[in-house]
Amino acid sequence: MKFYLISGEASGDLHGANLIKAIKQLRPEAQFTGIGGDQMQGQGMRLLRHYNTFAVMGLVDVLKKLPLIWRTLQETKKNIAQEKPDGIILIDFSGFNLKIAQWAHQLGICVHYYIAPQVWASRSKRVSKIKAYVDHVYAILPFETDFYRRYGLEVTYVGHPLLDALTEKEITPKAAFLDRNQLDQTPIIALLPGSRKQEISAILPVMLATAQQFPEYQWVIAQAPGVEDDFYNSFVGSMPQVHRCKNDTYSLLNYSHLALVTSGTATLETALMQVPQIVCYKTQWLTYQIAKRVVNLSYISLVNIIANRLVVPECIQEELTVPVLTQQVSALLEGPARAAQLAAYGTLYAQLGGPGASRKAAAAILKNNDL
Repeated sequence: MKFYLISGEASGDLHGANLIKAIKQLRPEAQFTGIGGDQMQGQGMRLLRHYNTFAVMGLVDVLKKLPLIWRTLQETKKNIAQEKPDGIILIDFSGFNLKIAQWAHQLGICVHYYIAPQVWASRSKRVSKIKAYVDHVYAILPFETDFYRRYGLEVTYVGHPLLDALTEKEITPKAAFLDRNQLDQTPIIALLPGSRKQEISAILPVMLATAQQFPEYQWVIAQAPGVEDDFYNSFVGSMPQVHRCKNDTYSLLNYSHLALVTSGTATLETALMQVPQIVCYKTQWLTYQIAKRVVNLSYISLVNIIANRLVVPECIQEELTVPVLTQQVSALLEGPARAAQLAAYGTLYAQLGGPGASRKAAAAILKNNDL
């Protein structure tokens, strides 16, 4: 039994790894090949290519890497044809994965989409491609099921896989965590500037400039997997209250008083760990102008989208400035804004369906693939 998996970013690597683990528990003989990261490889998947070789952010970066993306697309098709998998599992990464879905569908390979494209947010015309080329969709957000069913797709709601990751998380004891990262008992503010170099370059400098306004706190950067130390060194320089944490983001959040988080899955992780946060986002001007015209949402963070109201502040594009961040940090260190955010977090867990998404998705994939 063979599966081919494709994930194009860090969060997909995490959820793909948990899915592989769940499938192996049901079918120990299963084999996995594809595109992903260290965590999927750690669960036994043979990597064709690591996602960080072509991770992009924004239209300009996509254009720069088009030749590499095209070569990877052709390389992946060739590899799939050689592997002859029983099924293909696509994880987010829609621009690339929908092209693979179309090609694989024509070959008669069963195509599963786990963590499907957020077509309810933008470019809803992609639904027609999903319906044409994807055999089964596995929804992770409560409102996605009704959305996809309105278009006649085969969809199963499995819940959000983050709850699995958080249930299984390993938290380093505080004394060991502080010692390992050269920290003391001073309160910590976590910085999660993203996993791609482009977004880190756009967002981290503003976060660090804000950190200088609060020297009484320790500011700790969650270093992204696959991003080298020297890259962060170029931003941090000689800032004594700024530290870095590698491969232990959950422990960092667990011991943090507040977090500044780049928009994405990390905002939901932070909320589920009950850490007050400020959501940050900045991209190239042209990319942002296009996005404003195609995105059909009032909010950018998953926390606010799920709650359908402003639970966490969002500092986006021209609003991501040191004065604005400084004001938001001050408001959330103590007081009513902090209490209100923590109270709103309380309903998230139930809304997301509880743990077990990876196990539910694994069982449904095997059933729908007739394996």
